[in-house]
Amino acid sequence: MAEFTTETDALGLTQQPHSVNTLKEIINLLLLQGNFGKPGAGVCPVRGHSNVQGDRTMGVWEKPQEPMLAALNREFSIESPREHGLDSVDTVDAFEKNNVDVFISMGGNFALACSDTDLLKAAMQRVGLTVSVSAKPNRSHVRHGLTSLILPTLGRTDTDDKHPGGRQVLSVEDSMSVVRTTQGRLKPVSDHLLAEPVIIARMANATLGADHVIDWKAVSDDCDVIRDHISRVLPGFTDFNARLKTKNGFVLPNPPRDTRSFKTDIGRARFTVSPLEYLTPPAGHLILQTMRSHDQCNTTFSGLDDRYHGISNGRRVILINAEDAMEMGFSDRAAVDVISTFQGAERHADDFRLVFYPTPRGCATAYFPEANALMHRELVARESNTPGYKAMAVRFVARAE
Repeated sequence: MAEFTTETDALGLTQQPHSVNTLKEIINLLLLQGNFGKPGAGVCPVRGHSNVQGDRTMGVWEKPQEPMLAALNREFSIESPREHGLDSVDTVDAFEKNNVDVFISMGGNFALACSDTDLLKAAMQRVGLTVSVSAKPNRSHVRHGLTSLILPTLGRTDTDDKHPGGRQVLSVEDSMSVVRTTQGRLKPVSDHLLAEPVIIARMANATLGADHVIDWKAVSDDCDVIRDHISRVLPGFTDFNARLKTKNGFVLPNPPRDTRSFKTDIGRARFTVSPLEYLTPPAGHLILQTMRSHDQCNTTFSGLDDRYHGISNGRRVILINAEDAMEMGFSDRAAVDVISTFQGAERHADDFRLVFYPTPRGCATAYFPEANALMHRELVARESNTPGYKAMAVRFVARAE
């Protein structure tokens, strides 16, 4: 079966306990219609960022597959570890159990982006060393370990020209599996900022030593060197540098699209059967989902107005169907505290406003990450372990005005 993952506008498909079965049913429907290998048809994971797709293509996953690990070993004359790593949910659990000595974050805001944020922020402060490679300040910089380093880095829109080979060209992969160049054009805020690959290569050189089998200086000096390594490790990237620098870049291979073939034992797609399943909240509760506002990227927002939903000057709001609110005894703009319930455990997030909105009955919506404190980390998609941000059972308690 072709892999199908979604980001941004379709997160409602993935962030609930039965998400994998939901995606299987979508695939079943497309198979019934013959929508693979047909121009303009098939499965398209619409992702909100230009390189989310590219990260996974490069193997950024806590459970890398054996063919990739073997290819890495051949290319670099190393022995890759086979033990799987931790995803974000399991990392929070490892923090709580004091099983993490060093935590390095690249470009993220882990303290706010993950579930169970109140417990997470407390647990992060017990880690021996936290390192943030960041282009902008964020909340994780003040919720840190016993020792903390903040390593400022160039942003993608900054020029990166302090290299022996001159200004660097980067690559991105979009939702259509098109790989093309990107290059920053803004003057960096400081001459001392380094690009992420340079920072990581220097970390490796300092840790493993200058006589290590991998030439970390060459990697940090020129992104072409990195892409040459990639061309010999990852399928579909032969002659990476030459193909990348053509006018329109290149498209990665896609067997269902290209040959109507699938990576199964029979070379064809298989239909699946899943039980009908849907979310049923306890009495007096609604199902809460989180969303992003207009002018928001992940945990970063540039203002308090949301033109998408008509909200102004505030983010601690709950969009709720008027009939649901009135049945619960609340009026429009009522001030409430929110309590989530999962397997007998409660999570609290205080000081929200209920806003009447034409959401479906039984459902409500809040902004990410303000509502993340309500997310119990064990509420996840069963097979993928994706946090269930669209599946929280919540109730409201009136606040004194």
